[in-house]
Amino acid sequence: MADILPPKEKKIQIVDLQKALEERYLSYALSTITQRALPDVRDGLKPVHRRILYVMNLLKLNPDQGYKKSAKVVGDVIGGFHPHGDQSIYDALVRLAQDFALRFPLVDGQGNFGSIDGDSAAAYRYTEARMTSVAARLLEGIGENAVDFVPTYDGQTQQPSVLPANFPNLLANGSSGIAVGMATSVPPHNVGELCEAALHLIHNPNATTADLVKFVPGPDFPTGGILVEPKEDILKAYETGRGGFRVRARWNSEDAGRGTWQIVITEMSYGVQKSRLVEKIADLMLAKKLPLLKDVRDESAEDIRLILEPKSRSVDPIILMESMFKLTDLETRFSLNMNVLDMGTTPKVMSLGEVLRAWLQHRKTVLVRRSQYRLDQIDNRLEVLSGYLIAYLNLDEIIRIIREEDHPKAFMMQKFDLTDGQAEAILNMRLRSLRKLEEIEIRGEFDKLSEEKKHLQVLLGSERRQWGAITTQVSELRDEYGPKSKLGARRTSFGDMPDSEDFDFEAAMIEREPVTVVLSQKGWIRAIKGHNTENSTLQFKSGDDFKLSLKVQTTDKLLMLTTCGRIYTLGVDKLPGGRGHGEPVRIMVDMEEGHDIVDMFVHVAGTKRLIASNLGNGFIVLEDDMIANTRKGKKILNVSGPNEARFCVLAAGDQVATIGDNRKLLVFPISQLPEMGRGKGVRLQKYKDGGISDAVVFNAEDGMSWVDSSGRTFTRSMEDLIEWIGDRAAAGRVRPTGFPRNNKFKG
Repeated sequence: MADILPPKEKKIQIVDLQKALEERYLSYALSTITQRALPDVRDGLKPVHRRILYVMNLLKLNPDQGYKKSAKVVGDVIGGFHPHGDQSIYDALVRLAQDFALRFPLVDGQGNFGSIDGDSAAAYRYTEARMTSVAARLLEGIGENAVDFVPTYDGQTQQPSVLPANFPNLLANGSSGIAVGMATSVPPHNVGELCEAALHLIHNPNATTADLVKFVPGPDFPTGGILVEPKEDILKAYETGRGGFRVRARWNSEDAGRGTWQIVITEMSYGVQKSRLVEKIADLMLAKKLPLLKDVRDESAEDIRLILEPKSRSVDPIILMESMFKLTDLETRFSLNMNVLDMGTTPKVMSLGEVLRAWLQHRKTVLVRRSQYRLDQIDNRLEVLSGYLIAYLNLDEIIRIIREEDHPKAFMMQKFDLTDGQAEAILNMRLRSLRKLEEIEIRGEFDKLSEEKKHLQVLLGSERRQWGAITTQVSELRDEYGPKSKLGARRTSFGDMPDSEDFDFEAAMIEREPVTVVLSQKGWIRAIKGHNTENSTLQFKSGDDFKLSLKVQTTDKLLMLTTCGRIYTLGVDKLPGGRGHGEPVRIMVDMEEGHDIVDMFVHVAGTKRLIASNLGNGFIVLEDDMIANTRKGKKILNVSGPNEARFCVLAAGDQVATIGDNRKLLVFPISQLPEMGRGKGVRLQKYKDGGISDAVVFNAEDGMSWVDSSGRTFTRSMEDLIEWIGDRAAAGRVRPTGFPRNNKFKG
């Protein structure tokens, strides 16, 4: 029984669960933020990338040295610096070598390191790696006390807390990551432009973001593309550190012979896998969401060549590509969230200017530390050289002391006033160093180091000289990676978004074809291909007959007026085909019972129409205001009881002519009618009996025309119509001789 009882000295500790969870989750969150997800603003690296490059430096995998297996690098990183999964470390190394992922790769890979199609890299036992010249710049001065070193996870060795970074890596290569409660997303930029901005900032410390954007107009993605973000939005994003950039694939229209053409995509949006893009386009084609596209195929070799074949030669290339940009990843938005670690510890969202200032300040700190380190080395060497010179001046005595004295070191230090280091160096001299030539070389080295010491002392004592040295470094970097170099030439160009009002996107998704829309008396509608349809050849259901027809395009929209004064909108592309008798309009729109279709016409943006009821009340309305986005339509003309809408005629002119059921005609200026979006309207013509029969709008200089039952057109000038001209709401006079008996202007 005693064996199962807890020992007396073992006590149960009671912990507040909420407090314990808060403390431990906070520790986890801080660890994720500082040790995994967010890059340091100074070198633009996360810990895993920094450790990979440091290990490659220890392995002497310099750009001018041979390659070593990636497995060796990954193993050393795990064993000494980053005790995590080998695959995660290798994935990080692979990305550093991909020229389509990094604007300026940090690893020179040999073997299969993946492709823009999304292909995985070969296993690390098959690939080899070494550093690029950019990585060498990041590590420049790592052994010269340029940065602080901290213990590794096991305390056995030391690792740099940040790299010296003679390269603006954060902005040049960008970074992305998700931490706990925060994230970062920095796009890559052009180094030559960053250097120009940095030089401007050195000479103008109070420069604004607007000044810097003149040098850094936007990101420069490794895959190229076209940046279509407005300049004012780019400026705002760089000022606040938050925003986004819309990038489009680069394309051109290529002649395919015999009057046909095809679209060729030559550059992709950043971060888009080509194979997945092709699959997505194919899926959209199967779902019939890309009706303008006939085929997509990949003809890429070393360069990207993605072919988009249009449905027909009549398709507009710009409209086709706008539809592709809207529905596929040929256009992407890269977010900007410059949330980075300030001094390696504090997360902060920085502006463009703050990031550049932090990098320049880091370079100044590195310069001072490296200069001080070199100065200390020179002092140590000068101390040793001074001891050598004393030894040469007293060579015979030095030899005697070494041969005869029991404690030659202490004796020499006392007799010649030497330091411990000088005495030790003299005792360690080789006999061959006693020759005359060696003395001359030592004196030359002493003078040279003394001169360098003076230069370093002046540099460390003058902040102006320090910034001058940094200016020289940045200028050299700009010259090496400037616009004339192969790696530094800008890849992403700038463009403007087309005005969305220039084309109807819904129409862009429809292949433009001529059709004839036929409406029957009982409201059956159909769309027959072509414009050669003869009304006499049309067939209708028993008891039904022809009402009207319109020659339109499949991209057009039809506006349909019913007797209740409501306008319905129909897309021509959605109408039933010409085979059979079509379908009833009532199953396409929610038309009220007991009402009929008065008129139907094609919507033309900006066009005005005169709408009127049978009582003769009407007004001018824009066709744009008639568009209805629902099946219920849109109420335009207010009518009630037995009254109903009578017509909706084109209002292109300055004069209105109305004729009533009483056969009286009235002509008055259109300026007397109000322009409204909805309402009852005003009286057009006064009637004792009946109502209005028809109306027409015309220009005074052209005269008023009508068509008789035989199809003949008659025109009367304003002088001929003098006795019918009056004001709105007048009774008018009996119609002129020859006017159709049905009181219609179109016979």
